[in-house]
Amino acid sequence: MTEAAGASRRPPGTPCWVSLMVHGLGSTEDFYADLFGWEYEPGPAQLGPYIRAFLDGQEVAGIGEMPPDRHLPVSWTTYFATDDADVTAEAIRSCGGTVAVGPLDAGAAGRVAICSDPLGAIFGIWQAGAQWDTRRQGAPGSPVWNELVTQEASTVAKFYQHVFGHEAERHAGASVDFDHLTLRLDGRPVAAVRGVGRSLPHDRGPHWMTYFAVEDTDAAAAKVAALGGGVVAPPHDGPDGRTATVTDPEGAVFSLIQTA
Repeated sequence: MTEAAGASRRPPGTPCWVSLMVHGLGSTEDFYADLFGWEYEPGPAQLGPYIRAFLDGQEVAGIGEMPPDRHLPVSWTTYFATDDADVTAEAIRSCGGTVAVGPLDAGAAGRVAICSDPLGAIFGIWQAGAQWDTRRQGAPGSPVWNELVTQEASTVAKFYQHVFGHEAERHAGASVDFDHLTLRLDGRPVAAVRGVGRSLPHDRGPHWMTYFAVEDTDAAAAKVAALGGGVVAPPHDGPDGRTATVTDPEGAVFSLIQTA
């Protein structure tokens, strides 16, 4: 399930970054610093109040602050690598998706855009700048997997196949009745699509879920609660390891997965 650590530039179509937009940047910094041990540096000025999170000197995520008059839901966004954000944005439109923001320049970081698939799941695309390091580790505290939670897997998976060149196959270990696909590039798993039908949360709709590696899922979930977050799905064993679904204090949902 989890991705191996790799080179700094990700192949097109590979999840390459995760970013969070919140209402209170300072309190969110403290939460993830306490939970994952993140340290921070300023991000691109073009993105407004924005910081880059580091773990052992490696970038792992970005966190930005919404303008005070924006009252949007707080959520993690998965970004896919592209060699040309403008070309990919056009492909997204032609395949029934939406480009809500951009593509826009983010200085040395490159060009980015915020998009959604035909069923409304939000994601980003990122054309990384020549000097921008998008490397991330598989160490505890880093994002290691991204999964689309949607109504039905196969139909929307075709959108990602057309836009990014993914190959979809039944997720290893999934039963016949379990609607779960793995998206691959050159035979390597890069993401997954899970269809949950009517079980999809009415207040969220289709969405990309970010999984963060932890040494102990039970301990990490307990720490989330102690830091003011919430536990949506308690720790449990699954085909890919012991996982839990949690929220930060502003309500952003993410998952924890035990790496050992």
